Amino acid sequence: MASAFESQSGDTLPGRQRENAQSRSKPLREDGPAGNHHRDTMKTATRERHGERIERAVRWLTRHLDADIDLHRLAEEAALSPYHFHRVYRAHMGETVQQTLSRLRLHRAAGRLLEGSRAIAVIATEAGFGSVQAFNRAFRAAYGLPPAAFRGRRLVEFPALPSLNRQENTMYTVRIEHRASLPVVALAHQGDYQQIGLSFERLAAWAGGKGLLGPQTRSFGIYYDDPESVPARDLRSEACITAPTGFQAEGDYRPLQTPGGRCAVLEFTGPYAELHKAYAWLFGEWLPASGEEPGNAPAFEEYLNECSEVPPAMLRTAICIPLAD
Repeated sequence: MASAFESQSGDTLPGRQRENAQSRSKPLREDGPAGNHHRDTMKTATRERHGERIERAVRWLTRHLDADIDLHRLAEEAALSPYHFHRVYRAHMGETVQQTLSRLRLHRAAGRLLEGSRAIAVIATEAGFGSVQAFNRAFRAAYGLPPAAFRGRRLVEFPALPSLNRQENTMYTVRIEHRASLPVVALAHQGDYQQIGLSFERLAAWAGGKGLLGPQTRSFGIYYDDPESVPARDLRSEACITAPTGFQAEGDYRPLQTPGGRCAVLEFTGPYAELHKAYAWLFGEWLPASGEEPGNAPAFEEYLNECSEVPPAMLRTAICIPLAD
């Protein structure tokens, strides 16, 4: 996810001070055979629990192949927060919900191709494709043959499941902290997270005129959607800076509170464009092994230094995932 401060103009908000180190807990760690056994047990139990929950969501999908994807219904079926369902699903299945649905629809289409003489255009529409050409390309990619050639086959092979091999071997340090909910002024951003810097520029210009910017100002991004599962144009986020309690915002700017409570916090060092690697590791590796569950609040980031003062490789971002109590 992009930060506030990588913009084409190069203008940035004033510096924010890092949290007092004493407010941070030590990294979770258990050494020795007993600790290893405990971690292995937690990891197995959590993966099994996630597997059972995701299976319920997949079962709902198989029974509603023609329905539009309902995130809240799927999250409810899986007993997971809708803010984090997509990431847990993708980490467990190795693909997005939409990709699972497309595979299942293609498999059904393959069966219907062999059932009779139903027109390929009709089958394409039933599979959710807007044109026969798009259906032909997707079907050939999955089955190795175009639909018309496939009709003569008697064996229906299910398209291969996505690989779950982990390509990112980087290990990060995660702390579980209690984060205070802070009053902020927020400007909603609709669209690609990599462009949220433009919203921060607007926020900075407005806040400067209100006397809100100073050495103690802290900056946050709140991110409601998984960018790997939601089209870029539909992504929802908030550009935020801290403000005095009771401050009266106006127009496009509104008062908001950052999520508070128990959070998994990963401090990432590097370009904002590479934050997705840390998110993938958090949800694919750390969360299943931790025994924790994501809470019912969105992910958020705090930006701990300025891109005008350090090179991209030294930018520090605190990625915060709210946890269930």
